[in-house]
Amino acid sequence: MNVDHSAEGWNRLDLNLFRVFDVVYTERSLSRAATVLCVTQSAVSHALSRLRDHLGDVLFTRQGRGVAPTQLAVQLAPSVREALAGLSRALLEGREFDPRRDVARVALALPDELEALLLPAVFAGLQESAPEVSLAAFRLERPQLRGDLAAGRFDLALDVARPVEDDLRSERVLSDSFCVVAARKRRHLDREGYLAGRHVAVSSRRTGPALEDFRFGVEGVRRNVVVRCQRYETACRIVATSDLLLTMPRRLAEARRRSLDLRVFAPPLRIPGIGIHLYWHRRSDESPVSRWLRAELKRSLALPS
Repeated sequence: MNVDHSAEGWNRLDLNLFRVFDVVYTERSLSRAATVLCVTQSAVSHALSRLRDHLGDVLFTRQGRGVAPTQLAVQLAPSVREALAGLSRALLEGREFDPRRDVARVALALPDELEALLLPAVFAGLQESAPEVSLAAFRLERPQLRGDLAAGRFDLALDVARPVEDDLRSERVLSDSFCVVAARKRRHLDREGYLAGRHVAVSSRRTGPALEDFRFGVEGVRRNVVVRCQRYETACRIVATSDLLLTMPRRLAEARRRSLDLRVFAPPLRIPGIGIHLYWHRRSDESPVSRWLRAELKRSLALPS
């Protein structure tokens, strides 16, 4: 491979190639990168070929249905992303930020069980301030959150409070309490009835405790969970036609109560409330786009109690 590292060679280098590199590195797929860039897959392949010729490295190798970065690509990726972000900031600082012009798409990660509670309010807020912006929501995988935010796969993430690494930022944006939902026929619920009852739990994880179980752990409470599902909508429908109990965020329960003829009880034992936090990477601290997005989400989620 003939590699040209001369000054003239660098001057001839098309900086758009690094944008292609960055998207391929993030997506780990030429076809997905082509979709993000709104070009053909052959155009992505051609751009990578030109960059490979200049750097003297294949950069990506085939892996299953996608591609995997080489060691050089892994080394280059943070600097390339930082340089592209710096260029973007410089361009935005040269003119007044306008979300209707400067933001085309918002990628948000959040757990399945919180999507129905949070996403409608987020979308409504974005439609009000930037109606042309598209919103893409993805399942949040907690072990991968740091890497996903660092790689730019998501702009922001919403999740319950959790410890974060030094290069992540978080801010509490919403608080809620838990309640217990049951079929309309149930008239009363006390501590003994709750502990002796059968329960449905909601979690996007295959195993492990549900959201409320983390709170119960402090109190030493164990429940008889007989159904486990991924969404509160499904859980509410199960409860409506059975004797099962569902412990869930109150805001979401009130939204489902009338349509499914449910009864909502205050918890008969102490359950600490739930706090929803916004997460982002430290590189986005001063980004005009990220600052606007964070402000918009905080405003959108300032729901009435």
